[in-house]
Amino acid sequence: MMHRFLKKLARSKAGVAMTEFALAAPLLLTAGLWGTEVAWLALTNLRVSQVTMQLADNGSRIGDSSTLQNRKIYESDINDILVGATIHGGGAMDLYEHGRVVVSSLEVIPGSNGGKQYIHWQRCLGKMQVGSAYGPEGHGLNSPNFKGMGPTGKEVSAIDEQDAVIYVEIEYDYQPLFSDVFVGNTRIRAEGSFSVRESRDLSQVYQKDPNNPDPQASCTKYNKSVS
Repeated sequence: MMHRFLKKLARSKAGVAMTEFALAAPLLLTAGLWGTEVAWLALTNLRVSQVTMQLADNGSRIGDSSTLQNRKIYESDINDILVGATIHGGGAMDLYEHGRVVVSSLEVIPGSNGGKQYIHWQRCLGKMQVGSAYGPEGHGLNSPNFKGMGPTGKEVSAIDEQDAVIYVEIEYDYQPLFSDVFVGNTRIRAEGSFSVRESRDLSQVYQKDPNNPDPQASCTKYNKSVS
């Protein structure tokens, strides 16, 4: 009887599909998770790039709207565009928890010959402890070889003493959707710039109420919020 049972079991194909599924399921699941993770990485790269360009664009537009004098920019204006970046990036990204934003005003040194460039002011926000790849605030004043900001040979620069370029750098540690097993520890970096849109008072960044000044997003601090 046992012999007949074993022969019948050997000829049976009832469990073939289930066995094949059991063998293939882990591979299919892994491939699906990997594909989803790669898509999420691509989406995050896009978001970082979009936030970078939005910040540079908004930074080039800020200032009061007086028609009688060059537009002044205020500390609160800069704070507003930094806060706006978190809204554009989305809550899931948590930009300032896992990254760093550096906003620089690239200008021509007043009275210099040949349009020598320098970083007039710089503001930063985010807990990641990195700085600008092109130097801190004031860089260029004592650096005659400073040509501007951007990749070597492709630097952007201000045209003259009435011009300024808002240059934005973002570095962000990618937060995996499932696990870093699929894409590893990935740091995303993006850069973008816009020339200022209107005649701007480039002498300084002002306070709307000097007696109750707005906080400054200092590059010596590594905070998630302006304080």
